[in-house]
Amino acid sequence: MKTPLFDYSGLIKDALAEDLGIQGDITTKALFGPGAQASAIIKSKQQGVLSGVHLIAPIFSSLDPDMQITIFLENGAALVPQSRICAIKGNVHAILAGERLALNFLQHLSGIATATNALARLIAHTNAMLLDTRKTTPLLRKLEKEAVVHGGGMNHRFGLFDMILIKDTHVKAAGGPAQAAKRALTYVETCGFALKIEVEIQSVEEFKQIINLPVHRIMLDNMSIADMTTCVGIKTQKKMNVELEASGNVSADTIVSIAETGVDFISVGAITHSVKALDIHLVIE
Repeated sequence: MKTPLFDYSGLIKDALAEDLGIQGDITTKALFGPGAQASAIIKSKQQGVLSGVHLIAPIFSSLDPDMQITIFLENGAALVPQSRICAIKGNVHAILAGERLALNFLQHLSGIATATNALARLIAHTNAMLLDTRKTTPLLRKLEKEAVVHGGGMNHRFGLFDMILIKDTHVKAAGGPAQAAKRALTYVETCGFALKIEVEIQSVEEFKQIINLPVHRIMLDNMSIADMTTCVGIKTQKKMNVELEASGNVSADTIVSIAETGVDFISVGAITHSVKALDIHLVIE
């Protein structure tokens, strides 16, 4: 999916303003003169996958344009305890003012990349690809979806604007999956620009209503392994050029069985909305 261009400067500015307020970092002001210098290292304290490195320089450089920043690892790199992510040298006020923001981003995004990687590795022996969802933190979607890619996953649609995804609520309001899909196909024919269409179904019977329509993808939502296998078999028998996506309550315990049914994609909201932050810290040398 194409995603919109994103300028992180506004996000960083607002996040720093939230933390510093009007008075700034009063603890550091109380302890150090305005010209005090320091050196620091950002390290991982856990094993995982790194994401958010591209935010380090913009954060600290916005506080001190003369800050010296050396990046040791890139996004997607494997981390072990004591992995050195970057070195920072410059004004101590800038280092300590940017510390928490940089770590918050690194810990959260690396947590997403790590969780994604753990599931992606479980299904690496299949052709299924792991997808994210729109279950993201408001205004952090671009960063969180980047973290999914850093962890070895793929992005689903970015927002409501770049793909037609007919969910169960649409289906009920339209009178059924086939009726909803036909309306979407008519819209695409007349709207003047290309859009992919995906339809969510919840039973084999609904799948049979959709399979002969020229949609791009069918989402098998909260279906049993047996029913997903049946749907894959129908697609194979009919030689239909349609993608199949499994969704709903996917976990490490179930994802392998789902992938082995032969679906093309498995979408998991938990890799963005329910991850544990990776333990990363900054140490003054």
